[in-house]
Amino acid sequence: MKANVRRKEGVRGFFKKVYKYRVFLLMLLPAVIYTLIFSYYPMSGIVLAFKKYNYADGIWGSPWNGFENFKFFFTSGQAGMVTRNTVLYNVVFIFVNMIMQIAVAVFLTEIRNKHYRKTAQSLMFLPYFISWVVVGVIVFNIFSSDYGFINNVLQSLGFEKIPFYTTPKMWPVILVLFNLWKNIGYGSVMYLAAIMGIDTSIYEAAAIDGANVFQRIFKVTIPMIRPTTIILLLLSVGGIFKGNFDMFYNLTGNNGLLYNYTDVIDTLTFRALIGSNDFGMASAIGLYQSVLCFITILIVNKLVGKYDKDYTLF
Repeated sequence: MKANVRRKEGVRGFFKKVYKYRVFLLMLLPAVIYTLIFSYYPMSGIVLAFKKYNYADGIWGSPWNGFENFKFFFTSGQAGMVTRNTVLYNVVFIFVNMIMQIAVAVFLTEIRNKHYRKTAQSLMFLPYFISWVVVGVIVFNIFSSDYGFINNVLQSLGFEKIPFYTTPKMWPVILVLFNLWKNIGYGSVMYLAAIMGIDTSIYEAAAIDGANVFQRIFKVTIPMIRPTTIILLLLSVGGIFKGNFDMFYNLTGNNGLLYNYTDVIDTLTFRALIGSNDFGMASAIGLYQSVLCFITILIVNKLVGKYDKDYTLF
C-alpha cells in the first residue's frame, strides 16, 4: 500500500516538474527531436550487418544471413592490422593533441598583447576549416618525389631525393604532424575557455606568495582545468576505434605500399565497399567499430570513476 502511494506521489511530482519547467522543455524539444531522427532512428539500420542486402528487397525485405558479413573482415587477414593501426594512431592523436592544445591555450593566456594574441589564435584556428582534400594536395606538393618542395630543395643542394610515397615508416610521423596542425587551434578553444573561467584571485594569491610564471602554470592552471581535460579525454577515447577516413584517404590515397602503416578500419571498409558493393559487409564492420568504442568508453569511464566520480560522464 505504501509503495503504491509513493509511486503515485512520484508520478504526480514528475508531472508537476514538467509543468513547472515547460518553457525550458519546449526549448529543448527541437534538439531532442533532431537527435531522435538523425542519431537514434538510423540505428535501426544495423540489421544490415546480419542480412544479405539487395536493392530489390531493401533493408527490411533482404534475407538474413547471420554472421556471414563479419567473415569477410575477420578472414581477410587484415582485421588485426587495421584495428591495431586505428587504435595506435588514435592514442597518439589524443595525447599529442591534448598536450599541445593545453600548451597553446596556456601560451595564449600568458600573452599580454591583445592584438598579437588574437592574431596568433586566428592563424592557429584557420587550418581547422581547410578541407582534408586541400590538405592532401598540400601534402603531395610538399612530399612528392617529382614536384615536392622538400625534394626540390634537396636536389638543388646536391642531395638525393627522399621517396616519401614509397617509404611507409615515414607516414606515421607525417600523419600525426598534420593531424596536430589541423586540430590544434580548434581543440585549444575548450581549454582556453576553462582557463578563462579560473578565478583571477587565485593567480593573484600565487603571485603574492612569490610564484613565477611556470609555477603558476603547473600549480594553478593545470590542476584547475583537470576536470575539462578528463571530460574531453573521455569523449576522445569514445572514438578510439574510429579512423579519420578523410585524413587517411586524402593524404595517402590508394597507395598499396603504405597500407601496412596507414590503413585503418574505415579505409579498408571503403575500398571493400567500392570493390564489392556489399552494404551488409560495410555495416558489419561499422557495427564492430561501434561496439568496440562503446566497450572502451565504459571501461575508461569506470576507471575514471574509481579515481574521482565527479569526473565521469555518467
